[in-house]
Amino acid sequence: MKITVYGPGCARCKKTEEIVRNAAQLADVAADIEKVSDWNAMTAAGVIATPAVAIDGTIKVMGRVPTVDEVRGWLGK
Repeated sequence: MKITVYGPGCARCKKTEEIVRNAAQLADVAADIEKVSDWNAMTAAGVIATPAVAIDGTIKVMGRVPTVDEVRGWLGK
């Protein structure tokens, strides 16, 4: 499973990455978690507001920080 956290590096984006990593660990899911800060890559992925999270290329949230429970739900755990 590949999880991508999109954001330029603001506090909300850093918090989102922390939540995603924590949720994956709590759910005991082996995931490749990548942080993307490049605006061109974000635009190419369809991100128009940050922070954003995609799982296996599908954007799950955009423009807000998700909760740990929300992310765990996306992971199926």
